Amino acid sequence: MKKLITYTVALSIILFLAACGGGTEESNEAENQQETAERTVTVEDARGEQTIEGTPENIVVLEWSYAEHLLSLGIQPAGVADMDGFHEWVNIDKSFDESVQDVGTRQEPNLEAIARLNPDLIIAVDFRHEQYLDSLEDIAPVVTFAPYGEEAIQNHYQNMLEEFQTVAKIVDKEEEAQKEIEGLENFIAEQKSRVEEAGLEGSDYIVTQAFSAQNTPTLRLFTENSIVAQVMDRLGFENAYQSENVEPYGYSEVTVEALQNFQEEDLQFLYIVQEEDNIFENQLAGNPVWENLTFVQEGNTHALPGDTWTFGGVLSTEVLTEQLVDAMVNE
Repeated sequence: MKKLITYTVALSIILFLAACGGGTEESNEAENQQETAERTVTVEDARGEQTIEGTPENIVVLEWSYAEHLLSLGIQPAGVADMDGFHEWVNIDKSFDESVQDVGTRQEPNLEAIARLNPDLIIAVDFRHEQYLDSLEDIAPVVTFAPYGEEAIQNHYQNMLEEFQTVAKIVDKEEEAQKEIEGLENFIAEQKSRVEEAGLEGSDYIVTQAFSAQNTPTLRLFTENSIVAQVMDRLGFENAYQSENVEPYGYSEVTVEALQNFQEEDLQFLYIVQEEDNIFENQLAGNPVWENLTFVQEGNTHALPGDTWTFGGVLSTEVLTEQLVDAMVNE
């Protein structure tokens, strides 16, 4: 009789524990859903403080750099504006999966396509999307960045990092963002070692994106507030081009005559051109102003890939860093 009672008690305990154990996974999932639903986060955007309820998971992005931010954090956006353009210019090692939908152009987002995705957050920029904000807010909460605002343009590199951290805060991935930033800093340090080994540390430089505008060779010279210049500074170079004003987009547009002001010995001249519009091989070939520049005569001109992207996020900046160093060291 005692054995029977003991067996019955033991069996009851086992069944009770099994029942508790079986509900653990379901209860944890329910608790996580409740925590997500109860979570609120407040961020500062172009229009002031924005409070976001829960953790957005179905996000539409109308500007490439913020789509890159999400990919950097391991998140696939629901929709992205001008995906073909993104694939053409943003050369990172992470890509969209087949679920991601194109939602029009960056300048003219397709409101119907966005609404069909039923997003719980839309990421926009003030300089492109101000006229659409009311319509976008009818679809979902909107966070609006100001990458060319008065404060942001002081240092595009620092602003990129801050915006990345803001996106990470919204999607509850702040630790992941910090790891990505530390990874970028370590990568730049590694590339700086290559610069030192090549004996180039401390050299003056100019980086330009060059093209034809109304049949005139035009050069965008990157200024100190650009991501390009901030990376070059961290690599140990000195920007020979200094603008008197803070350039909103991080560059000044000049003609070839302006380059006559830069005749420093060992100056490194890096340029981005499109194959079909290489002004240095076409319009400026044989031009005495160009041919007589010191860095041209010394062979210190370095071509960057035509699709070099100078306005991206953390991953794009890693690619840019390697491209800059490769252009000088691998030739």
